[in-house]
Amino acid sequence: MISILRRSLLVLLAALPLMGNAVAAPTAHDLVQDTTNKMLADLSANREKYKQNPTDFYNSLNAIVGPVVDAEGISKSIMTVKYSRKATPEQMARFQENFKRGLFQFYGNALLEYNNQGITVDAPKDESGDRTSVGMTVKGNNGAIYPVSYTLEKINGEWKLRNVIINGINIGKLFRDQFADAMQRNGNNLDKTIDGWAGEVEKAKAESEKNPQKDSGGE
Repeated sequence: MISILRRSLLVLLAALPLMGNAVAAPTAHDLVQDTTNKMLADLSANREKYKQNPTDFYNSLNAIVGPVVDAEGISKSIMTVKYSRKATPEQMARFQENFKRGLFQFYGNALLEYNNQGITVDAPKDESGDRTSVGMTVKGNNGAIYPVSYTLEKINGEWKLRNVIINGINIGKLFRDQFADAMQRNGNNLDKTIDGWAGEVEKAKAESEKNPQKDSGGE
């Protein structure tokens, strides 16, 4: 009897890794919904602290949202092949981190002003391919409704965020245009553009507020 129990236990222990691998990865819709819930819960609990020190908020966003962002793919898209193929692995890694921080800064201040007016994730769409989108509506302080669309791609079996369109502003295109413009102004100095990316994001933010772009259908 003891021998049977021992063998059964060994079989169970051997199967645990397989059972873990069998757990289905979150759908794109669930990934957006769960990440949004975590982000809003954290913001609600720490709003006043974050208003005093926005850097803490950006770090929190990086911890919550960062893992679901395809930083490598987006960074290459922003740089375009023209510049990304010239970048060293160290430069790409540095830009990926600067990009994520810039993205969080881009809409972080607006989130700090959000006071639970209402965020609704749209119904799931077809996710049978390797690319899909998840829609969301955000209600502003003035009662206006702002549409948000997340583009996600399946990478190694997991959905990752590839682009965001906020109220008609295609963030991927906006940053791509800003990067190309910065490279021209910096004399094609890649390090200077990478290290100055935070300033470029501020310029892009100001430009988007003056002249909102409509979704061009790109990344």
